[in-house]
Parts: sequence; structure tokens; C-alpha cells
Amino acid sequence: MSQTSSKLSLSQLAALVGGQFPFVGDLRLSGPRELFISGVAGASEAGPTDVTFLGNAKYLPALQHSKAGAALVPLDFDETASPLLIRVGNPSLEFAKLVAHFAPKPIEWAPGIHPTAVLGNGVILGENVSVQPYAVLEPDVCVGAGTVIGSHSYVGHGARLGAHCFLHPRVVVGERCLVGDRVILHSGVVLGSDGFGFENVEGRHVKIAQVGIVQVDDDVEIGANTTVDRARFGRTWIQEGTKIDNLVQIAHNVIVGRHSLLVAQAGISGSTKLGDRVTLAGQVGVVGHIEIGSNVVVGAQSGVSKSLEPSALYMGTPAVPAAEYREQVAYLRRLHKLVDRVSKLEQALQSRLPSLDQPKSASCPASSEPVE
Repeated sequence: MSQTSSKLSLSQLAALVGGQFPFVGDLRLSGPRELFISGVAGASEAGPTDVTFLGNAKYLPALQHSKAGAALVPLDFDETASPLLIRVGNPSLEFAKLVAHFAPKPIEWAPGIHPTAVLGNGVILGENVSVQPYAVLEPDVCVGAGTVIGSHSYVGHGARLGAHCFLHPRVVVGERCLVGDRVILHSGVVLGSDGFGFENVEGRHVKIAQVGIVQVDDDVEIGANTTVDRARFGRTWIQEGTKIDNLVQIAHNVIVGRHSLLVAQAGISGSTKLGDRVTLAGQVGVVGHIEIGSNVVVGAQSGVSKSLEPSALYMGTPAVPAAEYREQVAYLRRLHKLVDRVSKLEQALQSRLPSLDQPKSASCPASSEPVE
């Protein structure tokens, strides 16, 4: 990624990220300002005018052989590497500043209503709202200031969107649903689809009305093609600051606490409650009607079948504390050795003992009494 008008000298770059120069006096440079950086890239792809970073120790070999001109590394970094090193407190976070600096200017959405958009009666729009082509806002929708509604999006009857939200193209917000301020909904998000509720009556599945809503609080971001079902009654609730990845399913009446992370393909069954700062890694499945405590992390592809105590790491199916799971895995990996040992023991016993399948020889007890 390069933008020649945004070149930075190393001194300027270090000032932007609050970095330190461990290379001052290095004979490879006559002066640190002679090298200019014009782009950002990963360690393996970077060239002499790019800056890269080390956010994970497993990428150290790539950094050591990188052709990058400079690299952001942790403050305690004591390895050698080809790029010139700039020490920072959080390389990944500071690198994000550089990405923003060198990136193309963000797209600006002009306020106003596109002629092809459809607005129902009683729609209320705040200042500087942008309604893009073919968007539909049903009657009595209310949209806060500065919100962008992407093309082909749909906002149902009586729904409320807060200020400075961004609905990417083809988002659906169902009737009466509530969305807070600064919420980002990526393409394909559906808020307020019916909860999956049926009763079996005489062998037939009878649909149960789902009359609740979805409430999404401030500063939530929801990834592409994620679905959040409306409540059977009451609300399905995504609380403040939570970030949800693509292809996540959240069922009716679920509550997700503040500042939680739900990673791709996670699924949460109905009426389950997550505390604050919960992390569900990729493909985690959670049964219904349980509680997951605050500060819990559930490892990838785990299956949660019962309530989990707070502030712990859980793994496996069914999910158990991480130490217990690792012990189980260690035993499973040694299982073939145990089978071999048991087989050898059986062979040894069979060579020393009569076969258990052979009947014992019959004998009568001695007796002095005549048989009549």
C-alpha cells in the first residue's frame, strides 16, 4: 500500500507512533532522516520503502528476513532483524495508525435521499443522514444524525436507528428494532428475523409467534451475514461495545454482555445469557437457557452444554476448563499405547492360563454310600 504524497521520514514516522530509535548511530545510516517510508506491508511482502511490524512472535523469522525499510517491534525486543527497528508499546495498535496514514481517503457519503429510495409516512431523519439508492424505510422509522443507510437496505416499521450509524448495502433491520449510536452493520446483517420457535402438536410443528424485538446498544459492530433473531417476547439484546464477526447466529431472547467478542460461525441458542467481555472463538456452539460468566474465553470449535463460571478459559466438547481439556487430549493421544499394552497383557495371560472358553472336566465327589 503506497501513497507518495504521504511519505514519512523515520523521525516523522517514530513521532506518529510514539516510537524509540534503537538504531541511532547504526553505520547503515548516515542519518535516520535519509530513509523515507511510503507504504505499509506484511513482513514477507514489504519492500525497502515500506514499514512492517511484529505483532506475534511466530512471525519473527519472516521479520528477520524481511526487505522492509523499517519495522515496529515491542519495547523489549532484543533480536536482530534486517529492517531498521522502531520500538513501541503495542506494535499492532501503532501499525494501525500507519495503515490509516497511508490508506486512501475514506469514502464520504453525501447527506440526502437518493431519488430511488422509498420512505414511508412519518419517517424522521436527523441532520446529515444519507439514504442510498433503493433503500426502503417503512412508516414511522426514526434515524439519528449522520447515519448512512446503504443501498438496498431495509428498515422496518417503527424501527429506531441512532446517530452516526453505518448500514452497509443490503442490511435488514426488522420492525420495531432498536439500534444505538455509532453502530456498524455489514452487508447481509439481519436484525429481527423471527426466533426459531415451534411447538409439536400431534406430530406437527406449530409456529409460535415471535413478538419481541432486537436491541443493539452503542458502539456495536456486526459482521457480514450475521443474524440476530427477535425475541419471542421482550428483547434479544446486544450490549454496548460488543463486536460480532461474520456468519454468527444469535437466537431469540439471548443477551450478550458489554464489550464481548463473538468470532465467525459461533452460534448461541435461545435464552442464553453472556456476561461482559466474553469471547467465543470460531465455531463455538452454545446450548440454550444457560449463563456464561463475565470474562470467559471459550476456545475454537468448543461446545458449551452447561453454564460456565466467570473469568476462566474453557475448551472442548463439552467445554471444560482448559487444564482439564489439555489433560484429556494428552490421554487420548496415548490411547493407542494403552491398547498395545492391554493386547500384550492378554497374550501373556493366554500363554500361561487355560483358555476360559474350554469347559472344566466333570468329576463326582467320592462317597461310601451305595447308590440306590
